[in-house]
Parts: sequence; C-alpha cells; structure tokens
Amino acid sequence: VVLMIGLIPLIDNDYLLTLIYILIIYIAFRYKKEKNDTKVLLFGFFIMIISESFFINTGVERFSRITLFGIMPIWLPFLWAYCFVVIKRAVVILSA
Repeated sequence: VVLMIGLIPLIDNDYLLTLIYILIIYIAFRYKKEKNDTKVLLFGFFIMIISESFFINTGVERFSRITLFGIMPIWLPFLWAYCFVVIKRAVVILSA
C-alpha cells in the first residue's frame, strides 16, 4: 500500500497507474492469498466507488485527476480495494 501511494505523484497517467496497481495486486495475491481476499477486494472496490462518489457529490472531496466517471481517478478504487484486503489481514492478526 505504501508503494502504491508513493507512485501517485510519480506517474501522471492514470491508466498506467491503474495497470501498475492491478499488477501489484496480482503479484501480491500470487505471493499470498488468504481466504475471502477476493471477496474483500471486490467489496472494497465497489463500496469505495460509491463512497467516493458520495463524498465528491457532497463537495467534501475534489480531484484534479478525474478519469473515472469524470469525478475521480480511475486508480483510486483499486487502491482502496487493496487497502480493504490489508485491513482485513491486520484485523485477523490483531485478533489472534
């Protein structure tokens, strides 16, 4: 996640950044995939599109990079989706 966030100011092309995020997620899942990771990833992806859209429409947030629906960067839901997976794993570790 830190790497993904660090790439944001370095890569101006939102589509290239999205492709890199997909590659990072793919590699991470090939390295280690736990039960329900895919479900959590998909849940995070769609929930964050809805949530970010709500925040943007209420004026709470604004993005200068608006490649998804003309309101947010296309890579943002991928970043949040993987954050959901990381949070799920952290909760599992902390509850053990």
